[in-house]
Amino acid sequence: MEEKNPTAEKTWYDKYYKILLSIPVIILIFCLVYLIIFYQQTGDIILKDTSLSGGTAITLTGDIDSEKLVSELSAEGFEVNLRKLTDFATGKQLAVIVESSEKPEIIKPKIEEILGYTLTNENSTIEFTGSTLSSSFYKQLIFALIASFILMSLVVFFMFKTFIPGIAIIFAAFSDIVMPLAVLDYLGIKISAAGIAAFLMIIGYSVDDNVLLTTRALKKKELVLNARIYSAFKTGIFMTLTALLSVLPAFFIVTGLPDSFRQIFLILALGLTADIFNTWMTNAGILKWYVDRKEKKVAGASNIK
Repeated sequence: MEEKNPTAEKTWYDKYYKILLSIPVIILIFCLVYLIIFYQQTGDIILKDTSLSGGTAITLTGDIDSEKLVSELSAEGFEVNLRKLTDFATGKQLAVIVESSEKPEIIKPKIEEILGYTLTNENSTIEFTGSTLSSSFYKQLIFALIASFILMSLVVFFMFKTFIPGIAIIFAAFSDIVMPLAVLDYLGIKISAAGIAAFLMIIGYSVDDNVLLTTRALKKKELVLNARIYSAFKTGIFMTLTALLSVLPAFFIVTGLPDSFRQIFLILALGLTADIFNTWMTNAGILKWYVDRKEKKVAGASNIK
């Protein structure tokens, strides 16, 4: 599709672009089916941490035997989620965070019994969020996510004023949210308020390169169509890979980060990876089909005249 030799690339891409287009669509269908099953089993489409579901988060500083703590709490009938905070340079454990749906006065004495000492302000911090407040906060975040998606859709249709290219952009943004969400649910990762914010960021990343692709495909008519798509691809993939190379090291290497930061980096990495397929396979394929069809109609009308 490069301008220097568009014919060689055009032959391959013209032959297989419809197959490439369908691959992310099939993946999206599997993800949607999984989320429906997940909703039927759990009553929600995500696993929520204490910031969204309510409960107690106790941070214990020092060298805590986390495996023993979790096993003994589980043996007592407590459902807990434990996260470790470690030093980036040495890898030494700095603290563990115990999350539970129980109130502090119920779970704190049991933790003290297991550890063998009293929890004070010097060796621990305790945070409690009521279920009513968390539920209200969760609804507000979901409303913000839906509202931003709707507003993005309206702006896209206003910019291009054509149905199919607009739907292609919205489809890509929707897929960029659904695919990471299905992966997180499959891995059993509990999503925090910061995680919801990360999905809002994914919408921005998705629209960015999809608008770039659509603008060049529809308006840069001095090049052949494949060259227009390839020109957008060179710019867009560079932007996406740069963002990926920024968040992946932060997730895998920087171990001392707060868990909410690591969750943001993970969700962004999953969303950006999904966006590569949804933009440059599905959206590009839809645009190629649409523009080819439109240009052939124009050429046919010109020949008749």
